Amino acid sequence: MGLKEDFEEHAEKAKTLPESTTNEDKLILYGLFKQATVGPVNTSRPGMFNMRDRAKWDAWKAVEAKSKDEAMNDYITKVKQLLEAATA
Repeated sequence: MGLKEDFEEHAEKAKTLPESTTNEDKLILYGLFKQATVGPVNTSRPGMFNMRDRAKWDAWKAVEAKSKDEAMNDYITKVKQLLEAATA
């Protein structure tokens, strides 16, 4: 299975993560997903009153130095860790 297929499979698995998954972990996944699918941040930072979107933008900006392949690999690893922790 190629990296892209593995990434897409884990993106589906990420939807089954428990509600107890922390916001921090969700933001990490969001940033890696955006970097893997879109590439570097291509929008301006949301205003300070839009805290949710601003946090998501910051998470994406934090990983923009990664290549798409690196972001896919890190995303897959993170989803595996979270799923293992959820079943432990």
